[in-house]
Amino acid sequence: MTTDPLRLSFEIACPRDHAFDVWTKRMDVWWPKGHSTSGDPATVVTLEPRIGGRIYERTSDGTRVDWGEITRWDPPRSLAYLWHIGRELDDATDVELTFVDNGDGTTRLDIVHSGWQRLADGGAYRDANTRGWQSLIPSFTEAACRGGATEAVRP
Repeated sequence: MTTDPLRLSFEIACPRDHAFDVWTKRMDVWWPKGHSTSGDPATVVTLEPRIGGRIYERTSDGTRVDWGEITRWDPPRSLAYLWHIGRELDDATDVELTFVDNGDGTTRLDIVHSGWQRLADGGAYRDANTRGWQSLIPSFTEAACRGGATEAVRP
């Protein structure tokens, strides 16, 4: 199994500013319900929009579970974070998201997910995250393309 960086690109049929805002300000809308550490379908996912901000879930009983920490904040072009969902911060991987304005009202989202070599099970974790990204992005794309609907999006 490889621990090379995972590189993914997705086309999104909306302007870059909107795509960035949906990703960062409306994560609770597009993040699939139950796709969390707790598995609680009523979990709310939050991204604090600043360097040092946290990405976390809040369960229906009020428990907060940290998933990541923002390391770069450059709206609407990019953000990066340490990602440790289901793990300790010491076992975080690195996620970089770049929102590219295609010049025609659409956006390309480039994702680089790296740092697998720091984990004992890095190759297996990389493979699991490959499947995770492939299942997550359709929910985000649907929410961004329909203008940021207010109800939860499920794949």
